Amino acid sequence: ISLESCVDFIDDSNIMLKGNENQHMFSFDKIFNTYTLQQEVYEWAAKPIVESVLEGFNGTIFAYGQTGSGKTHTMQGVLDDPEEEGIIPRMIRYVFNHIFTQSSSDVEFTVKVSMIEIYMEKIKDLIIPEKVNLNIREDKTKGIYIESLSEHYASSEEEVLDLMRQGSENRVVGTTNMNEHSSRSHSIFIMTIHQTNTKDGVSKTGKLYLVDLAGSEKAGKSGAQGVTLEEAKNINKSLTTLGMVINNLTDGKSTYIPYRDSKLTRVLQESLGGNAKTCLIIACSCSPYNESETLSTLRFGMRAKKIKNKP
Repeated sequence: ISLESCVDFIDDSNIMLKGNENQHMFSFDKIFNTYTLQQEVYEWAAKPIVESVLEGFNGTIFAYGQTGSGKTHTMQGVLDDPEEEGIIPRMIRYVFNHIFTQSSSDVEFTVKVSMIEIYMEKIKDLIIPEKVNLNIREDKTKGIYIESLSEHYASSEEEVLDLMRQGSENRVVGTTNMNEHSSRSHSIFIMTIHQTNTKDGVSKTGKLYLVDLAGSEKAGKSGAQGVTLEEAKNINKSLTTLGMVINNLTDGKSTYIPYRDSKLTRVLQESLGGNAKTCLIIACSCSPYNESETLSTLRFGMRAKKIKNKP
């Protein structure tokens, strides 16, 4: 953290961005300052969503922000480090603790895991990386799904974490001036929890989407050239579409929502404007060097906050 900061943390839900010329106030449901522990972020932002998924709702948690602002740290963190691990490993542990401590022995659980990457507008299966350029399909019963995506059954927390490690290793990262391990793709970790009561035959399914978006960036700052610049254009295009989708969902007069304009918004269609409980975590930099990016990230968050889903 630089000694200078362009951000004032006023209280738990209000923040002020101090620019060269003017100041901007923003209000959110919850603001985590630079000293917040990973555990606190999980308890407040992720745990209620995970609990809903275990009740049979769909849930989505996604992290948005400029490159290097801490999205992957928030979502994934340092695996195997109890202090520093992020939302995904904590959530996986919670799910299996719930399954193993379930008081009723009449309920059978199955847990399935998939992991995809959207890179240069192509969808790739991160667990079986030979599966590339997958198509998005829509079905009356299944809803929106990815054709031929591999699904892996897991019976323990360790199995899921192993699949996640495997997927993370297959993800495209690159070095830019802004970030040594910049995520050059959007990654989506999908966990499906199906439970059946063997006594009355009632079953329910909850789907959890955990999304680590690629960082938005300015090519001038990140020093992106060649392939990296092409990646940045695709990243910024899909994030612009995400912004437009959110804009059209919240302005009260748009009848057309451009979900199909990018693979990212199409895959997340249900999470953004429909049948899911969704939590958006926006990661910002406090450095005056990143003031304009922080301002646009905060504005994005304010727009997204107006969306009303009906899970």
